[in-house]
Amino acid sequence: MTPVKRLQLRLSSLVLLGVFVTAAQAAPNFQLPVCGKSSTQWRVSNWKGHNPARAADLNWGSGDADLGKPVAAAAAGTVIKAAYDTNTGYGNNIVIDHGNGWRTRYAHLRSMAVSKGQTVKRGQRIGAVGKSSAKYTFPAHLHYEQIYNGTVRDPIINGVTVAYGTVRYFSAGDCNTGTSTATGTVKTNGANLNVRSGPSTSYSVVGSLANGTKVTIYCQKSGQSITGYYGTSSIWNRIGSGKWIPDAYTYTGSSGFVAPKC
Repeated sequence: MTPVKRLQLRLSSLVLLGVFVTAAQAAPNFQLPVCGKSSTQWRVSNWKGHNPARAADLNWGSGDADLGKPVAAAAAGTVIKAAYDTNTGYGNNIVIDHGNGWRTRYAHLRSMAVSKGQTVKRGQRIGAVGKSSAKYTFPAHLHYEQIYNGTVRDPIINGVTVAYGTVRYFSAGDCNTGTSTATGTVKTNGANLNVRSGPSTSYSVVGSLANGTKVTIYCQKSGQSITGYYGTSSIWNRIGSGKWIPDAYTYTGSSGFVAPKC
């Protein structure tokens, strides 16, 4: 091999190595995408034959034991999807964009606590484990994908790679409730909406808001079930100290929780 060809080969290798290092450095510090008691061990299975390949399934128990357990954002980012898919098997699924080409997907959820456009923190609760799907019937579990530039990759959790066709176990961490807030818009048939001192109509009226008023939602909790502009919901939104409005009259982009629990 001539000196020129050796130099060209070395430069090509360095370029390829540089691309690889850049991609690796761009990966967020992904945590386990569930949270709860730190003593809880989660089984992460990156099994062959899964669709798409290299996606992982997460389970804590067997059967439907995982149903309703909290799902957490694996890294900070922006929610670019929070919807139920009718043309895929994902069911309720959330996709978070982490920047630099990285995204994560959380599928088959029982419920979703965030909405499109919302910014989330690492470890923030975003939904609950479920078994929703428009195509398949299976026990409750979390379907999880780490995606780089449109390609699903072997998931890296707490710095450990779950290689294709393997199973690893990880301890859950505390849920990061964070201090994030959400925004909403009051929606009625034209009348003003009463603001209550608590999450029920049995609490006193402390004010009113006109139709179309934008509000900051500091936290949410379950209270009296109310039928309003957006159907029936037991979720109430705290918009200030001692100020509550029913989610059934609030547009948030989601029928579930979109802010920390009160």
